Amino acid sequence: MSRSIKKGPFIDQHLLDKIKNLQAGDRTVIKTWSRRSTIFPEMVGFRFGVHNGKEHITVHITEDMVGHKLGEFSSTRKFVRHGGKLQKEVDTAKAAPAAKPAKK
Repeated sequence: MSRSIKKGPFIDQHLLDKIKNLQAGDRTVIKTWSRRSTIFPEMVGFRFGVHNGKEHITVHITEDMVGHKLGEFSSTRKFVRHGGKLQKEVDTAKAAPAAKPAKK
């Protein structure tokens, strides 16, 4: 746990205010830039648009997410793949049999 027990978990006050204004089971997305906020039990069932630096990723909060941070569910890095000459040869070898017509 990153915070001491006497301090308690952190959540931005504006998120709590937005949750209190919505009804349970409401399907609207609450946009937030606060990746550091801890997920509380009151947030279960709501949808949050967590900003990853470029766009808002929609996260549906479930019971097993309680205690984690919002930022854990919105990755900031996009893995494309490992590349290089070897990977290019493997990709062309996979694509070549699919491109050839079947011989009779």
